[in-house]
Amino acid sequence: MSKRMATLALGIWTGLAAVAHAQEAKDKPVAETGKKPSTIISEIESRPDFARLDSLSWNDKGYYEIEYRTTDKARVEINIDAATGIAVDQD
Repeated sequence: MSKRMATLALGIWTGLAAVAHAQEAKDKPVAETGKKPSTIISEIESRPDFARLDSLSWNDKGYYEIEYRTTDKARVEINIDAATGIAVDQD
């Protein structure tokens, strides 16, 4: 393979990799497009057995990871889909 062909092949491969990466980034869920964290927290706090919130964090798979305590001191870990506000299974 000539040097010119190798350079062309590398350029094409780099371009295809960039397109694939851009598409992946575009499809990746972000917290800003879903329900606000304050809304999610409000829904959790309205549960009858809720005592206190321990943590809330964002997962790149598109859900909030929430940990809270109940009135009987049990620790609850729940994942809430940011788009729908519905509990989801952790992958």
